[in-house]
Amino acid sequence: MSQPASPLPGRGPTGRRTAKGSLGSTAAKRVERPAPLRQVVYEALAELIINRTLEPGQHLVEADLAEYLGVSRQPVREALQRLQSEGWVDLRPAQGAFVHLPTDEEADQLLSVRSVLETHSAKLAAGNATAEDVERLWELQKEGLQALKAEDTEGLVAANAALHAFITQLSGNAVLAELIGLVDRRVRWYYTPIARPRGQDAWHEHEELITAIAREDGELAEQVMAKHTERTRQAYHERPAAPSEAEPRTPPGARPRTPGGGERR
Repeated sequence: MSQPASPLPGRGPTGRRTAKGSLGSTAAKRVERPAPLRQVVYEALAELIINRTLEPGQHLVEADLAEYLGVSRQPVREALQRLQSEGWVDLRPAQGAFVHLPTDEEADQLLSVRSVLETHSAKLAAGNATAEDVERLWELQKEGLQALKAEDTEGLVAANAALHAFITQLSGNAVLAELIGLVDRRVRWYYTPIARPRGQDAWHEHEELITAIAREDGELAEQVMAKHTERTRQAYHERPAAPSEAEPRTPPGARPRTPGGGERR
């Protein structure tokens, strides 16, 4: 006997959030070829998690993800297994796949490492930046302020990542750049929920940082970056818990499914 649908809009009998609902309100994002399909699907799903289209704790249904991306279920299954091995997805026996719910300890460890790496990066950048480089930093700063004014979270995260990435490039240290690159995606993931609340202070700190780099003051740039990354770490811990971080839920428009993944009729 089928179970009755939840009286709440868009919720299934279990109350869990599935992939279909959050994706249904957006235009289908068909993956492009000729890159290896498994790699393209992996990149697409990773980005959906990082930008929180797929939220922490959300139930990931292979059929819904395959339909959204316009592929078969096999590359989706392979991508989920790879994402699980990298800590983005949790595979639960008899329940399925869920976007990983990060712990405060995980965030603390990552953001602390990021602080060490980027503080050194800022110091090196101050010794290497040309006038043209400084001009580019101010352009990136302007893009961030525009996103802040527009209350554009995605734009803020992208502008923040671009500015930090350019400072890393200016460091001239390839090993440092590689290490920062390893944590960049997860930093964006943690930064997304605090991008707007942190925005005004963060972009004021960016202004101080660019000024120090323009003055070729490595010690000051190091100090400002240390303060900047530490305040970001604190802001993450002080953020209000999002509903999805407290309890997985089913989004509006999701179809109720049986534990085995089939639709309820």
